[in-house]
Amino acid sequence: MKELAQFCKELKSSFKPRLTDPRRPVRFWDESDFLHDKIVHTFVIILNTRGCSWAHKSGCSMCGYFNDTIWNDVSSNDLETQFNVAMENYSEQKFVKIFTSGSFLDEKEIKKDVQNKIFNKLVKQTKKVSIESRPEYITDKRLSEIKDILGSCILEIGIGLETADDSIRNDCLNKGFTFNRFQKSVQSIKKYDFELKTYLLIKPPYLTEKRSIEDSIESVDKIKKLTNTISFNPTNVQKNTFVNYLWSQKKYRPPWLFSVVEILKESKKLANDVKIKCDISGGGNIRGAHNCGTCDRDFLDAISKFSMSQDTKDLRNLDCKCQEKWLDQLDIEDLGFGSLSNMYK
Repeated sequence: MKELAQFCKELKSSFKPRLTDPRRPVRFWDESDFLHDKIVHTFVIILNTRGCSWAHKSGCSMCGYFNDTIWNDVSSNDLETQFNVAMENYSEQKFVKIFTSGSFLDEKEIKKDVQNKIFNKLVKQTKKVSIESRPEYITDKRLSEIKDILGSCILEIGIGLETADDSIRNDCLNKGFTFNRFQKSVQSIKKYDFELKTYLLIKPPYLTEKRSIEDSIESVDKIKKLTNTISFNPTNVQKNTFVNYLWSQKKYRPPWLFSVVEILKESKKLANDVKIKCDISGGGNIRGAHNCGTCDRDFLDAISKFSMSQDTKDLRNLDCKCQEKWLDQLDIEDLGFGSLSNMYK
């Protein structure tokens, strides 16, 4: 939808990038994740790049990660320095994730020779590497080159599909690619025996709470045979985005945690052999997935526990009196032709 793309671009016109050191990464930390079905310590690095090329053109309606970028070209030497600075804090974790605010495989963000140097260093030290990329950068040629470097080291590639519904992905999110293009990337990833993590978004703009639950579950059903992991990201309100504009006009409410739990339980039933995870940015905050505030921490802890255990028992016995408001919203929001954010903050 050209109007949405143009509006997303205009919202960035007054954006001023942070004055950060191009020789230092955004962040690095240790967390838990899966390696061969075992939970292991995982080292995570976020490199400070020029940002997502798609964001420079127009951008996705919900994504504000460009706010944390330099927004100008970063030299190859500086990117290598960033990686080396992060690796000074590396503690021999067998799983390393390298993230940017865009696509690791985009040569406008990270030149191929820098990508290769990073892969060459990691293959000597770790057993699994995870990166993220938009589909247009995932080609047979590039994956073949990476396979020659990594050999038996596992590579996980994350793609932000968001939804299996093309109309929602492009008319509500302005993602700029189709489900068919995603499937072509999947074929390439499987051809080289790499792993796929698919990100799905909970509650894109314009969708009611009920429809967002349905869309997430329908999307799981459609991709369950294509992906190794499904990672749900409930929408959170980020600066300089279309979602932020709607939220400020009281025309959008981030998803209820009750909805997130419902989606996770149903998704695990549908795709039992697939890892189902959920990463909630800003959870319990008015800008992130939340309930009434009183019960939020219990829900967030249960969701985090489930993401590691894969056992839906961890999602049981979650209750609060605000559940009635959530159920009311599911029942009547369609009749209101819009958001109930004013009623149910």
